[in-house]
Amino acid sequence: MVSDLALFLPDPEATDRLGMALGATLRAGDVVLLSGDVGAGKTHLARALITSLLEMPEDIPSPTFTLVQTYDTRSGVLWHADLYRLADTSEIEELGLTEAFDTAMCLIEWPDRLGDVPAGALMVHLQQQADGRQATLSWDSGAWAERLDGINAHA
Repeated sequence: MVSDLALFLPDPEATDRLGMALGATLRAGDVVLLSGDVGAGKTHLARALITSLLEMPEDIPSPTFTLVQTYDTRSGVLWHADLYRLADTSEIEELGLTEAFDTAMCLIEWPDRLGDVPAGALMVHLQQQADGRQATLSWDSGAWAERLDGINAHA
């Protein structure tokens, strides 16, 4: 059974707060799929989430051209992947993403390029609106319901 939670994010700071709140819930083996049109805020949300987990602040580049960036965080290794330029799903194995799904926290932009979605992934769909962004979080694992309880109070 798929559950979802819709959140209105009126400004960039609300997107930052959602990223920080999501970051506080992550652990090794978690996969967060970030979808939405170009400019919807996927990388903005990913940067806020990653920054919230770093011991020391650092530049968080978009992995659009490198495809994957990794970070050592206080909660473990985090992989941030942007699959927009992926030509074929076979490249996922070459990037090492399949193994990372089991051992690291993974943020995946453009998850439609994955093919098969990892079981238990949290899906975050962002949509730009005239007065902000709409974030819709969806999951099919009961563990996410418990971990996301009260997250709308932070966004």
